Amino acid sequence: MQFASKEDIDAPIGHVFAEITDFQRFERAARSRGAQVQRTDGLKAPGAGMSWRAKARLRGRMRDISLQLVDYDPASGIALAAGTAMLEARITVDLVALSRARTRLAVEITLGARTLAGRLVLQSLNLARSNMTRRFRLRLADYAIGIEDRYRRAS
Repeated sequence: MQFASKEDIDAPIGHVFAEITDFQRFERAARSRGAQVQRTDGLKAPGAGMSWRAKARLRGRMRDISLQLVDYDPASGIALAAGTAMLEARITVDLVALSRARTRLAVEITLGARTLAGRLVLQSLNLARSNMTRRFRLRLADYAIGIEDRYRRAS
């Protein structure tokens, strides 16, 4: 199963990349929603190989989630691999400079099943695909507006 969306952001690519790689902000946001997040790598600087373990409530139960940053390119974006016992995901965030002050943010999430129970989860998600796609696009649009707002305040 795949979800994809893109947004054009009125901010330079460097600022947008800094926003999508502000991992501490994402950790704080997850914690504020009740997740337990722990960084599991020993890297001193951001880059491929960063990893996290998290416990979060998904579909009514606490789930163990692993995340690893598999690609880190300031010129084009990042990619993450994520997984639970039942599902695996690949999250790709691509950046394209449309001009000096405008960037296109494209996010693609690909979900796959690891187990039979995971296939059942994917089937139920597939039934709600249009609603899930709409919610994904709205959240990405809100995130893009937040990036623009933080850029305007910083300028």
